[in-house]
Amino acid sequence: MESETGYILLSVIGNNLYFCTKQQIMRKISADIVYPVVGKPLPNGVITVDEQGVIRAVEAGTPENSIGAQSYKGIIVPGFINAHCHLELSHMKGKVATGTELIPFITNVVKCRNDEPESVLPSIQQADQEMYEQGIMAVGDISNCADTFEQKQASKLRYYTFVELFDFKQIDTTEFEDRKPVFEQHPETDTLKKSYVPHAPYSVSEQLFQQINEANAGKQRTVSIHNQETPAEDELALKGTGPFIDFVKGFGLSTDAFAASGRTSIHYALKNMDPSHRTLFVHNTMTTENDIIAAHRWSKNVFWVTCPNANLYIENRLPNYQSFLNQNAMMTIGTDSLTSNWQLSILEELKTILKYQSYLTFETVLQWATLNGALALGFQQDLGSIEYGKSPGLNLLAMPDPAQEFDLNSCKVIKLV
Repeated sequence: MESETGYILLSVIGNNLYFCTKQQIMRKISADIVYPVVGKPLPNGVITVDEQGVIRAVEAGTPENSIGAQSYKGIIVPGFINAHCHLELSHMKGKVATGTELIPFITNVVKCRNDEPESVLPSIQQADQEMYEQGIMAVGDISNCADTFEQKQASKLRYYTFVELFDFKQIDTTEFEDRKPVFEQHPETDTLKKSYVPHAPYSVSEQLFQQINEANAGKQRTVSIHNQETPAEDELALKGTGPFIDFVKGFGLSTDAFAASGRTSIHYALKNMDPSHRTLFVHNTMTTENDIIAAHRWSKNVFWVTCPNANLYIENRLPNYQSFLNQNAMMTIGTDSLTSNWQLSILEELKTILKYQSYLTFETVLQWATLNGALALGFQQDLGSIEYGKSPGLNLLAMPDPAQEFDLNSCKVIKLV
């Protein structure tokens, strides 16, 4: 019942009337298990949220707490964080063959990315909606152009845009000045962040690294770099030989700067990047435990992004996750683009990891997909875990047939909040 003053009567206890405003209307949600990510799973746990999706209570399941709750079959988890995506390539779904390895893949992307320009914006809109429906709350997104910016401003998702630069170690290029208009077109708000980022160790000169560092200086940002995605990358760094030499020559560029260092490629990135920023190393399929140790010595702000379905799509290989576990690495999960994946679903990434690396637990990879991703993008104040005062989104992982026993491989995402 609503009073004349706009307050709504919640309950009557004895002679006391309890009211709330419309903005304070609460909704109770329960499921077989609630995974807050921080703390233990709660069987039949009850979550109270307000109309803005802010968590007002997280409680164990008791008959008293469950009164008035909407109860679901399945498990409730926080909204997912997609730590690595290329939204601007969404129109290229299915256009690049699987299993080609990285260098042919990149070559095909360069050849095809400007095909069918009329499909670019509709595909971006559709991909953004797909991520929302798959329970993703925030995205770390690579941008080489301004195609995605309009959709990001209209989106229900948060975006951290990484304006990507590369010069293939050529001298006196205008790459930074050419990318500056892309960076400046993108607004910066509470839900839209941005930074300049290097593409990969093999594609960025020391001069360009320095320009990126100077442009990002002044406050802590998140910076992303593709890392050790193929054996050819480390061969180039260690020996100065391999397929990347022919790849660069194929663009009519000089390879004079590609001298062997005798160290794996990540060391070149560590030498030239700013350790004060949160740094996302992406893919890491060839990263060794010694590489991880070196990165952790370099900075305490290191995060590792795994994109398992994209790694299988391109190179048919996965990282050695045990090496990352051994070093207590802060793992996060990305989808990469629809050019290198069959869908943009963090749940599908979790299924793939647990299918091929069954020694990992659901609780472990869930933290990668939620809280760790929020920390990596600097969105942990609101996202990543089911805690009082946060608005992380709530996903129900449910079976198509509620009568079935729960099986992660068969379940789907239902976005509750």
